[in-house]
Amino acid sequence: MLNTAVKAARRGASVISRASFDLSQIQVTNKKQNDFVTEVDQAAEQAIIEVLLNAYPTHAILAEESGASANLHDDNEYVWIIDPLDGTTNFIHGFPQYCVSIALQQRGVITQAVVYDPNRNDLFTATKGGGSFLNNKRLRVTKKDRLSDSLIGTGFAAREKNKEALEEYMKMFQLMTMSCQGLRRPGSAALDLAYVAAGRYDGFFEKELQPWDIAAGSLLITEAGGIVGNFSGESDYLYKGDVIAGSPKIFAQMISLLGAFA
Repeated sequence: MLNTAVKAARRGASVISRASFDLSQIQVTNKKQNDFVTEVDQAAEQAIIEVLLNAYPTHAILAEESGASANLHDDNEYVWIIDPLDGTTNFIHGFPQYCVSIALQQRGVITQAVVYDPNRNDLFTATKGGGSFLNNKRLRVTKKDRLSDSLIGTGFAAREKNKEALEEYMKMFQLMTMSCQGLRRPGSAALDLAYVAAGRYDGFFEKELQPWDIAAGSLLITEAGGIVGNFSGESDYLYKGDVIAGSPKIFAQMISLLGAFA
């Protein structure tokens, strides 16, 4: 199943990479304020789904652009959770920070994960109980034990930015900036989570994400020895969308700092 997911991710990435050579030709649609979809997102998603359903025609699909397949219901044994292009805004500006994210949820548990960055040819993979890998090299989260020495990733949800949400985010941003060594906001949550698994970040936080932003990255982190939770430190983050992730010691310090925003 992981091999099939890798094949699907590479197929989707090939659609994206071809389109990246002439961004001026891409049709962009504004789903809502600061949330874009392109024909490339849709074509990549169809390419991914085709590979997955060719191999597993009875499996259900939950994808960013096409939504839930007709056979998706609470009793599904297998559900593929797909973000064909996480970081669409970056992509349409030619900013090379985006990825394909594919996860398999089996009876409510994420069991397979692929995050593929076509710009760097970085292939992050994980199987539940089998570890996390970057291009076949085993991953472990960072060994940092102090938040003040840590590099932290974050994001701001693509939504209509009301004043209250912006004010809350700026409070979190200020608090974390004063508490860590550096704060980064590149704009692709799935890739940010993969970076936590790889030790490139020591931690990550963001609110109002979608399951396809989180699913693959969360397994990469836990299989690399890290922790993922909501802002209260609990494990019901996948469909609620508020996420804190990091190595165990950094995770605990982030929860202590940001728990008031739960």
